Amino acid sequence: MTELSTLIEAIPKYQPGADLDVLTRAYRFSASSHDGQQRASGEPYLSHPLQVAGLLVDFKMDVTTVTAGLLHDVLEDTAVTKDDLVREFGQEIAELVDGVTKLGKLAFSSREERQAENFRKMLVAMARDLRVLMIKLADRLHNMRTLDYLPSDRGRKIAQETLDIYAPLAHRLGMAKVKAELEDLALRALEPQAYVDLQKRVAKRRLEREADINQVIAIMERKLSEVGIEAQIRGRPKHFYSIWKKMHEQGREFDEIYDLTAVRIITGSVRDCYGTVGVVHSLWKPVPGRFKDFIAMPKVNMYQSLHTTVIGPKGDPVETQIRTWEMHRIAEEGIAAHWLYKEKKSSKDKLDESLIWLRQLLETQQDLKDPREFLDTVRVDLFPDEVYVFTPKGDVKALPEGATPIDFAYTVHTKVGEHCVGAKVNGKLVPLRYTLRQGDIVEIVTSPNQHPSRDWLQIAKSTRARSKINQWLKIEEREQSIDLGREMFDREARKYRLSGPGLLDGDEAKKVAADMGFANVDDLLASVGYGKTSVHHLLNRLAPGGLLEAPERPKAPAATRPRADEGVRIRGVDDLLIRFAKCCNPLPGDQIVGFITRGRGLTVHSRDCLAVAKSVLDRERLINVEWDVEAPTSRPVRIAVYIGRDRPGLLSEITGAISAKNGNITKAEVTVTDDRKGINNFVVEVADLAQLQGIMSAIRSVRDVINVERVRGL
Repeated sequence: MTELSTLIEAIPKYQPGADLDVLTRAYRFSASSHDGQQRASGEPYLSHPLQVAGLLVDFKMDVTTVTAGLLHDVLEDTAVTKDDLVREFGQEIAELVDGVTKLGKLAFSSREERQAENFRKMLVAMARDLRVLMIKLADRLHNMRTLDYLPSDRGRKIAQETLDIYAPLAHRLGMAKVKAELEDLALRALEPQAYVDLQKRVAKRRLEREADINQVIAIMERKLSEVGIEAQIRGRPKHFYSIWKKMHEQGREFDEIYDLTAVRIITGSVRDCYGTVGVVHSLWKPVPGRFKDFIAMPKVNMYQSLHTTVIGPKGDPVETQIRTWEMHRIAEEGIAAHWLYKEKKSSKDKLDESLIWLRQLLETQQDLKDPREFLDTVRVDLFPDEVYVFTPKGDVKALPEGATPIDFAYTVHTKVGEHCVGAKVNGKLVPLRYTLRQGDIVEIVTSPNQHPSRDWLQIAKSTRARSKINQWLKIEEREQSIDLGREMFDREARKYRLSGPGLLDGDEAKKVAADMGFANVDDLLASVGYGKTSVHHLLNRLAPGGLLEAPERPKAPAATRPRADEGVRIRGVDDLLIRFAKCCNPLPGDQIVGFITRGRGLTVHSRDCLAVAKSVLDRERLINVEWDVEAPTSRPVRIAVYIGRDRPGLLSEITGAISAKNGNITKAEVTVTDDRKGINNFVVEVADLAQLQGIMSAIRSVRDVINVERVRGL
């Protein structure tokens, strides 16, 4: 077990002049606070904070962090308060301990909500001071090492949370050793039989594999020595979880994975790293597409190495990592090898850039109130495989695998994302749905008239882009609801020969809004537009003559149907205010569904609209509607035309193709880049989907048009 004397001896080796007296005081304070408490193993509770402090010393953390590690459980498990810690150890240590402490006595509706809020609190704390996360990782690592003493169901929950949250966090911080151990310990708890089976199979093959690896190492050492490159070459064992994951996710057999020979070559300089690649490739044939240069283009967690796979002496693949000693230290220890708090720095460095993900995660959590949605977002964002692309100026942007130009645009700036109409990738114009690949050079094409639509949520992959799109859509939907609420109120007021705008603009409207629990009149109108507040009830409150009776309406004959100019038929319902959803802009021929408000307003959506598919709308208020084929009407639709090369007369040919199919252009916007490529946006009135498809087909036949897309929304 770690002893205080071990900590006191180890810290000066990497932090000379550290105040070790505070460590002794913290040990005594923790021992006194936890006196009489025991862990599930039966050991005195003090053994746990001591082990956590020992791990923090292994991470080479400063004495302040190690001290907070000794104290990390006193707020949660004893009667000690934060004020007590401030008084005894100062504000800095107290803030670190508080950041690690779970939310105490608040009431939550579910375990998931508590888990989400605990993680949210830690996220905010670690954004202020990343040492909070280092303490939490050390705490979780020791808890995972002693998981066998807990009941199996509780242990499994902790193991799953470790796999979902803490191992990916260790990966994001570049702490490869911690990540590997957390994953292996989680696998042992979640799949004990599979873990034992892997242990036996690895042990059985170890001697045979070591002989193969030693043969490869001997050949490499001899050849590198001949060309004057000094290097240390080691076998690189795979940890159990990585083997198990590949077997399950890729459907591969144990021998296919474990038989891969993996070596790591550590050299004295970057120059020798590239020289070593040449030597390895001269020895054996490289596998095409398997060379990756993470030295020139480091991963966001500061990881640097050269990766290559060659066909070795026995015809088997040999995976090779090549790095310097400094790169190796950062790869193993991650952020702990490049610690921000060893000295105060005013200028930005690589560490600052590697923590952009944390700021973005913090930004996202502010917009997500639902605990389940928040945790799902964190699990997705913690941290997918990444694709590295370039701006035209050569700056590197890391995006999740499968990312599109929309994701890239939002990394540049929120406004660039909101007005993105397309992109040039490696000089070629591509649509928004294009999947970015490693090394692409991306330039965003924008238009002031472009705005996000719900379709973008199907295209965007990054949490940042999806969060910003949702944020914009919420604001837009609120404005639409205010407009609808105002329109419904005006319509109701006119039935009683009253002026709707006059009633809403007075001081009485502000008073009624406050009485009904709304901050302002716009919030009240939005509630009317959403269908949550009755428009007749509101009019009763504002009418000068007091309570209004609803006017008598003549009974409609059974055969009556809505006015023909609205273009849709609603079964069994009459006299509805009908509007078409801007998010999906349905056309005759699209499958449609109606969403009815309590104020008798109806919005028509496409059935495949995201607002419907993701149950954004209250499904009890969805009703069947159909197009009124007896009442043909024109509907506007936006199309985007992608131009491979602009030339004289091209615009005329495109508009001619539209006119030839009887389409009426009501709006046109032409964007041509310096290299004569372009995107043309048209709003065209069409009778139905068939006419639109004919127009798009005619445009595609025009020379130099490379693609035509229907754009949902206007």
